[in-house]
Amino acid sequence: MPRMSTDSETVLRRALEASGQRYTEQRAAVFRFLRATDVHPTADEVFVHVRNEVQGISLATVYKSLETLVGCGLATKLTYGDGSARYDGRTDDHHHLRCVVCGRVVDLPGQIDDREISRLQASADGFHVTGYRLELNGYCADCAPAPRITAQA
Repeated sequence: MPRMSTDSETVLRRALEASGQRYTEQRAAVFRFLRATDVHPTADEVFVHVRNEVQGISLATVYKSLETLVGCGLATKLTYGDGSARYDGRTDDHHHLRCVVCGRVVDLPGQIDDREISRLQASADGFHVTGYRLELNGYCADCAPAPRITAQA
C-alpha cells in the first residue's frame, strides 16, 4: 500500500487531535486503505488488506480504528437493517448503489438538485431536513438474475 501523502497525513493528524485521539500507524494504515479504494469494504475486508502492511494488527484494532475515523469525520459507516456495515472513505455528499444479493456498494455519480430536496422538505409538514442518504437497491451485474425466455405462441 502506498505511503500517505503529507497532506493526507496532516489531515489525519489534525482530525485525530481535534477529537482527542492520538495518531497511530494502525489508524494511518486503515485511513490510507479507505482513501485509496473505491469499494465500500467491511471491517473484515479492511483487516485482510491492512494486515499485509501492519504485521500483527488485530481485527479488533481495525474495528476500533474504523470507528475512530468515523468519529473524526474522516469516514462514513454505512449500516443496514441486517446489522452489517460497510465503510466509505469519501465523506463528500454522494449516493450509492447496493446489491441485494452480494451486498456490494458502489458510488452512484451525480447529485440530487437542491430544489428537489427543498420540495421534499416543504411537503414534510414541519420536518426540517439536515441531511440525507440516497441508496438505490438492486442487482449488480454479477448477481442479476438471468433474463427469462418466454415461449411464443
